[in-house]
Amino acid sequence: MTLGLFFNHTGHHVASWRHPDAQADAGVNIRHYLDMARTAEQSKFDFLFFADQVAVREAHPDALSRSAQYTAHFEPLTLLSALSVVTDRIGLVATASTSYNEPYHLARKFASLDHLSGGRAGWNVVTSTAHAEAQNFGRDQHYDHAERYDRAHEFLDVVRGLWDSWDDDAFIRDKQSGAYFDPTKLHALEHKGKHFKIRGPLNVPRPIQGHPVIVQAGSSEDGREFAAATAEIVFTAEMDLASAQQYYRDVKGRMARYGRRPEHLHVLTGINPIVGRTEAEANEKHEHMQSLIHPIVGREILSTMLGGADLSSYSLDGPLPDLPQTDASKSGLYQNIVKLAQREKLTIRQLYLRLAGARGKLTIKGSVEQVVDKMEEWFRQGGSDGFIVQPSHLPGSLDEFATLAIPELQRRGLFHRDYDGETLRDGLGLPRPESRYRLARQTP
Repeated sequence: MTLGLFFNHTGHHVASWRHPDAQADAGVNIRHYLDMARTAEQSKFDFLFFADQVAVREAHPDALSRSAQYTAHFEPLTLLSALSVVTDRIGLVATASTSYNEPYHLARKFASLDHLSGGRAGWNVVTSTAHAEAQNFGRDQHYDHAERYDRAHEFLDVVRGLWDSWDDDAFIRDKQSGAYFDPTKLHALEHKGKHFKIRGPLNVPRPIQGHPVIVQAGSSEDGREFAAATAEIVFTAEMDLASAQQYYRDVKGRMARYGRRPEHLHVLTGINPIVGRTEAEANEKHEHMQSLIHPIVGREILSTMLGGADLSSYSLDGPLPDLPQTDASKSGLYQNIVKLAQREKLTIRQLYLRLAGARGKLTIKGSVEQVVDKMEEWFRQGGSDGFIVQPSHLPGSLDEFATLAIPELQRRGLFHRDYDGETLRDGLGLPRPESRYRLARQTP
């Protein structure tokens, strides 16, 4: 199976920074990141993953002031450039939005990261949804849902075109003749589309991987189609095996119409593993983490997951109310939460305790054997190709997963003992994309 490590600076649990063993200033502590990256590589994780949002989270001040999420942390591409120097094999994946960036900027940054890391870069392509992000980039309102995805399709196509600006063998650097590059192997994109007008070429050589690995996390209808057409890794937030199997079949089943093979997309489920030497130990760890969630924070996180729905006037011990339909109601996460609340008749408090700690991802807790059993079940029964591991607090829960769960996965033959190949694409068994200009020359 494929394993990525979701590196949320203090940990993925919403109260992670309050844990006695957590690094409270982790977001701006480079030594912390260096230590965690080394641990992840020693454990043979396929890649590190960093989320991002170009705004401070919008939340009630009482909740925001009690949260370490999206308040103070490094910009991920800058950080991954630093981590590329102290790691050799692990993939380096960063989130960057198509809503509030320009294609040339991102093409240049990810191509640079790919060269800095020796071919280990990946781009998590997102369309921004937070209102605060729009306001930081000269807009009063967000792009609507359809426009965001339409822009994202064109944005990604432009970036890929810019990555192909130079043929792989364009740079001769022949001191004797004085030829630095072959001018016949330089290509200006000359793109003129609905959203962008970009001449090119890019002033960075073609990435080592051809194109950095494309990652997405779409669960909506538009998101699924986007993933089937373009993604090589897709993150999911399914909460039960049946839903995971349906998503897996659906997205992979769409790939053929884009001329793609199912094995060229890794579907990875986000999990929050609570691993103990015994079930009782794991339960104790989980209850301690849950006890650190402040009710104001729990309700606010649930509100955010529901697209900013105002829950402040409702009793925490009452049911989730019927909420007005908004653009956010179309998201897969929103729909999964509403279904969960209705299916299990959960109160708002029970719902935020279920979701806010792991921020809407599947919590698997128990002994080493129980946690690995669950992972094996999802993997073998067509629920996922692997997992995005989201440690509850750092460094503690990463160390526990690395020393307890990883060896058991390896013992069962479910996870590799060493990296395959030199690049992230090599390790994931993904083909290296041909340049669009080379393909054009080969076409009769």
